[in-house]
Parts: sequence; C-alpha cells; structure tokens
Amino acid sequence: MMPAAEPRTTHPDAGPAGRPAGPSGLRRVPVGITVRVSVPATSANLGPGFDSMGLALDLRDEVVVTTVAEGFSAVVEGEGAGALPTDATHLVIATLREYLAARGWEVPGLELTATNRIPHGRGLGSSAAAHATAILAADALLPEAERASAEGLLDATAGLEGHPDNVAPALTGGLTVSWGGDGDYQSVRMDVHPQVVPVVAIPEEPLSTETARGLLPPQVPHQVAAANAGRAALLVHALTADPSRLLPATRDWLHQDYREPAMPESLGLVRALRAEGLAAVVSGAGPTVMVLAPDEGTAERAREAMESALSGSAQRWRVRILPVDAAGAKVESHRIGHPPRG
Repeated sequence: MMPAAEPRTTHPDAGPAGRPAGPSGLRRVPVGITVRVSVPATSANLGPGFDSMGLALDLRDEVVVTTVAEGFSAVVEGEGAGALPTDATHLVIATLREYLAARGWEVPGLELTATNRIPHGRGLGSSAAAHATAILAADALLPEAERASAEGLLDATAGLEGHPDNVAPALTGGLTVSWGGDGDYQSVRMDVHPQVVPVVAIPEEPLSTETARGLLPPQVPHQVAAANAGRAALLVHALTADPSRLLPATRDWLHQDYREPAMPESLGLVRALRAEGLAAVVSGAGPTVMVLAPDEGTAERAREAMESALSGSAQRWRVRILPVDAAGAKVESHRIGHPPRG
C-alpha cells in the first residue's frame, strides 16, 4: 500500500530525459520544489512479534524540504532541537542525497524545517521516521515516471534500518507484519480493531537500540521459539478481531526479559501492569512501556495505573494515550508559488 499522498503538480522535468547532467554526471533536481512529509511514530515487537510486527501511533514528525540553488541547512523544532545537526550532516538531508545519487540524481541545495514530536531513543520509531521521511521526500523530488513503487520504498527504508518492523507501519499506518531481508522486504498491513487503545509511558532517559539488542542471546531453546510463535499468531487475531485476548497475546519470552539489565524500571513496570490484567509490553527496544488496552475504559485504568506506579520514580515519565494511526506517511510536493491542487 502506498503512503497517503496529496495531489501533486507535474514535475518540471517529467520524462526519461530529466535535467541535463551536472559536473558529477548526475541529473539535477530543479530549484524551487517544496516537499512536505509527515510520518507517524511506531511501536515494534508488541511483545512476541520480535523484529516482525509493528503498530503506527498518532504522534507525527513533520518535515518540509525546499530545493535551492546552493547550500544545505536545517531548522529543528521540538525533539532534538539544539542537539541535532543543522547542516548537510542532518540525517534526513544526508540520507535524501544518498538516495537521489543512487537513483542518478543530485540536488544543488536544500533547506529543511523539521517539527519533531517523536521522542528520540525511546522505542517509538524516531529513526524509522527519519529514514522514511528522507526516502519519501527524495522520491517526491523525482519525475513521476521515476518514482519508486510501494515495495521499492519499503526496501529502501528497511535497508537503512536493517529490519522492517518500524518502517512498514510508518509508511502504511495500522498494524503490519513484515519479513524478508537483503533488499527484498515485504509487509502486510491490517486494520486494527477500533476498540484498541494504546497507552504509553515514556521515560526521560533514552536507550540506544544497539545496547538493548546487544543483550539478546544468539540462540534460544526450541520451546521458547514455539511459545512465542503461538502468542504472535494470537496477537494478530487479538489486535484485529478480538481485543479481549490482548493480555495472553502479548506475552513474550524471546527478548524482553533479556533486556532488563538495560532498563530495569521499564521491565518492572511491565510486570506490575500485567499483574493488574493490563496487556503491557516494552515498545520496540525500549525503554518506553506500552499497554494495548481493549477499550477506552481499560485505557484510562492503564493510564492511572502507570502514573501511580511511576509516582516515586527518580526520573520523569510522560504517560499518554496515543491512538492507532491508520493513515501512515503523508507526502505532498509543489513548485514554489504554485500550491498543491485539491
């Protein structure tokens, strides 16, 4: 499924010929094109769906890029402001240029404005959102005939991330189950049952994915793999058809407990919430904790339980209800002075 997109004006150089090649031998993207990209936060794994399942959440990063005659600059607002690069080394700018070069194009200059709402290093897909933003923005700068398919966009973004569990729901919204590798990633999108309400507790301190992944053993017993496979299958059913099964469906033996040394407070919170009958999991690689509530009443109970359990924490936690995002990434592009139609 393609990311949702607004109607776009025709690229000024549509067609196979494109712009004349510059000194680098690459065709040049014209000056004066603005692209706006909005990408949702995501939660991967969801308990037993390690490296394969992901859910889009209603919290969005928004980026606007405009091609200019020369120079590369970024303005960053919100999460990461004052810490992220504001020059050509900004992740979105650097990735966008690499993608264009791989497709035989270059951009002479770029101005970027980012409004970041997804917390960094908390297990809510901020890296996937940045990579998806860069690929979608770069692709929108190309002539219509040269833009990638939905499969091509997934391959490009998942290749940057190393796995598709976050980027797939970031692109399509909803619930995704993904698989594959080595440039051949695939994903299936499903609608989430309308009663499901995610609730998250986001800690102040981040945790790197590399640190969390480094705690995982190279092998697990056969019975552990079998148990997790059964719960992952049940989770698809629970999220799409029968939310009353969410508590048993989110039980994991494959990765969460192994990561406890890196985030003991998060795992302690997961256990406390599950003891109260709430379907709590670590979001992605953590340290955010998420409850998948089967209805609004349970979501409110989960929010209160989280706030109560964390009231004595040495660090600040933000507890939020984040509905499922069904739309996925949104893209629009237009020439300066010519707003998009529609």
